[in-house]
Amino acid sequence: MNLKNKILLVEDDRNFGDVLCSYLEMNDYEVTVATDGEMGLEEFKKDRFDLCIFDVMMPKKDGFALAKDVRELDQAVSIIFLTAKTMKEDVIKGFKLGADDYISKPFTSEELLYRIQAVLKRGNKPEKQKQESKDFYIGKYHFNYPLRILSVKTDKGADNQEKLSPKEAELLKLFCKYSNDILPRSLALKEIWGDDNYFTARSMDVFVTKLRKYLKYDDNIEIVNIHGNGFQLRIKEGEDA
Repeated sequence: MNLKNKILLVEDDRNFGDVLCSYLEMNDYEVTVATDGEMGLEEFKKDRFDLCIFDVMMPKKDGFALAKDVRELDQAVSIIFLTAKTMKEDVIKGFKLGADDYISKPFTSEELLYRIQAVLKRGNKPEKQKQESKDFYIGKYHFNYPLRILSVKTDKGADNQEKLSPKEAELLKLFCKYSNDILPRSLALKEIWGDDNYFTARSMDVFVTKLRKYLKYDDNIEIVNIHGNGFQLRIKEGEDA
């Protein structure tokens, strides 16, 4: 039985939302439409969705506020923002809230379909992840990839644990594979985000900043920016995994 992917589309322009809904249904997706943020949240609570598509500028509750509420209910569901805005601050804010992609209006139906397919493809790899499951040791840290837990004993003797998001875990795993070598930015973007463009690059920068914060308890570890190439997880000799 081939189950359709379920999409929650929250768009306050009814005509535009209906057009997108019809197009997505033609391409074999099951779509639920809401016309404001509050209605979108109620629809999300009623069902389980594979992907959410939120317009940013909406009445009652904007797309960012809606995404924050949705993330409190489900950390794993994929989110795409639709917006007429192109300001960098808005893009970064969206990715900090856990967006998987960010599409600026106007866009073609084909572009939206491609981005949806890419996001869903990244989010539907449980069997492959099970086969690749393993632990990593990064200096003083232990990274349990299957459980997405990064743990370390601090200088004060306390155990510190971080539960990583799916993308944080995927990125840290890549850094571990390329430890003390250069991880090409384009490789990480295509492997994790499915695309190498300005918006996904800004998203990756946000996640790198988070990983640096998580790894702060070991002075022998640093993630450095290799200009024009990518990043490097540097682990001083004697502290490597």
